Amino acid sequence: MEIVCKAVLFDMDGTLLDSTACVEGVWGGWAAKNNIDLKYILSVSHGRRSADVIREIAPHLDADAEAKALVLLEMDARDGIVAVRGALETLQALHPKQWAIVTSAPHALARTRLEAAGLPLPELLIGGEDVAQGKPDPEGYLKAAAALGIAPADCVVVEDTPAGLLAGRAAGMRVLAITMTYDASHLLGADAVPDYTNVRFVFTE
Repeated sequence: MEIVCKAVLFDMDGTLLDSTACVEGVWGGWAAKNNIDLKYILSVSHGRRSADVIREIAPHLDADAEAKALVLLEMDARDGIVAVRGALETLQALHPKQWAIVTSAPHALARTRLEAAGLPLPELLIGGEDVAQGKPDPEGYLKAAAALGIAPADCVVVEDTPAGLLAGRAAGMRVLAITMTYDASHLLGADAVPDYTNVRFVFTE
């Protein structure tokens, strides 16, 4: 698949790297502690900021405090984090001004997971703390495009969740789905691939 654009905006978890074991392990402990069904949490949490998820599923808790505690646990949970096939080669082929990461994770956690997966750190990373509204709101993707100085219509968003795809589309960007977290049938009709082995980004001036 050849994709023509001026910039590629990547999500991180489930898109550039697989952190499934870490994420489910940490959420599993939190679910048991708070007597909330883990399957329910995972059905609404993918691609979203932890604080936003907690506000929805446990409004009686201090969402910001709970999310901070989860991040500390996630920072130590590095085992099993691996890059999506072809992600390293794809990023290495891009100029630093041609790509960015827009993730619901905070900066510190994003850096930890990228390093654990052996992936390069981007010059531009929009983390969960950089936006007032998390995905599916388009704020993060619009901020990234503005920082790169590229019109939203000339950007491609690479995502793995419905929330992320909705954010990319709401930003007026083309979307590409990676089928790591969800089957293609759940990815809102987006072009979908399992990894980057057959994806080529072609950049226009």
